[in-house]
Amino acid sequence: MSGVVHVVGGGLAGLAAALALTGAGRAVVLYEAGPACGGRARSYDDRQLGCRLDNGNHLLLSANRTVFDYLDQTGARDTLVGPGAPVFPFHDLSAGLGWTLRLSRGRLPWWVLDRKRRVPGMRLSELGGLVRLMRAGPETTVAQCLRPGALADRLMIPLAVSALNTRPESGSAALMGRVMRESMAKGGAACIPWFPRDGLSESLVDPALSTLRARGAEIRTGCRVAGLEMQGSRVGAMLLPDGRRALPPGDQVVLALPAHSVRDVAAAVLPELRVPDAFESILNLHFRADLLGRLTGDLALARFAGVVGGLTEWVFVKEGILSVTVSAANHLAERPQEQLAAAIWAELRAVVLPYVPPGEQARLPEAMPAYRCVREKRATFAATPAQERLRPECRTRIANLVLAGDWTATGLPATIEGAMRSGLAAARALGPSAGRP
Repeated sequence: MSGVVHVVGGGLAGLAAALALTGAGRAVVLYEAGPACGGRARSYDDRQLGCRLDNGNHLLLSANRTVFDYLDQTGARDTLVGPGAPVFPFHDLSAGLGWTLRLSRGRLPWWVLDRKRRVPGMRLSELGGLVRLMRAGPETTVAQCLRPGALADRLMIPLAVSALNTRPESGSAALMGRVMRESMAKGGAACIPWFPRDGLSESLVDPALSTLRARGAEIRTGCRVAGLEMQGSRVGAMLLPDGRRALPPGDQVVLALPAHSVRDVAAAVLPELRVPDAFESILNLHFRADLLGRLTGDLALARFAGVVGGLTEWVFVKEGILSVTVSAANHLAERPQEQLAAAIWAELRAVVLPYVPPGEQARLPEAMPAYRCVREKRATFAATPAQERLRPECRTRIANLVLAGDWTATGLPATIEGAMRSGLAAARALGPSAGRP
């Protein structure tokens, strides 16, 4: 194909599609409605806190091969940091108990036999729930697979909530099982955690945009595509802020918009399109606190910790900031922000103080410091069996139009890995030389 590919949406799905297409020699124009690309995985300067923040917290695993291929294309792999081992600190607020999960690097799960490496209080009989999870059918929920006990309460439910952004009572076991098969089932070598050293934009967005520009792509931010028009059996025009843009016969379109936006843009050309229509929110609180480089123990090594028994789910230690993430947060929508922040700050202190040397504890005062609350109201589709049935394939009945996004039928929940795989699938659908074989 010699025409231009118009990638609509500058999130990670759109960026992955654009990289694959330009890598195959295609001409690309990328349209982003907002002032900056990155979607739900970007950084910005926060004037109130006087520092740079990520709009969310994302933990990558060494099993995320698509993400690492993307980083290698853009030369940004070395912008990630992590403990270098499958190490996951946890804290149970209700029991006042801290521990560290240390997975075996190989496929054989020797860690389950070592009380110092596994979940405290777990019974080996609970492992049967993991087997059921990885074999679950499309209508089964996570809660129906797990056996009651410490393994479920202290590890699997927190992991499922963060991976699916959906509570286990309604979350799809098939999706969680796919995550397990691609990570924990492959051993600890597939579960080494990584995260951006400086910020999401510095790792996932800015290097990609630089690579695209170097390959000749045009990046148009602040350019909202309002709709598409048909010409015969193909998309023949795009409705842009500066008017109608006709598309020559060789041009193609990748719609890489959020699920709640794509139907409006595609209404005139794909009126029958069904997409997920139930969503879950994510709550992030960023507290001003300077503890990076001053902690001890496994929290100093990992720079993050999982939390159970409270509102807090994950704590991330960053430069000048302590960040907390609460997934599947629709149930907190009516809670006042100040009340939530105060409760979470108290939990955060309980988690972090054991790792703070006595001489540094003044950096974690009882009085809540300045903070920023970021609510992503429609962060992801609700990863339920019913919503999974609504996820469309990337190909459409229109030859020059494909879809991309973590809400398409990737087989994964709405993760960075899933978003990037959708971008590659869209690129491949437009030409056999684009994307990963």
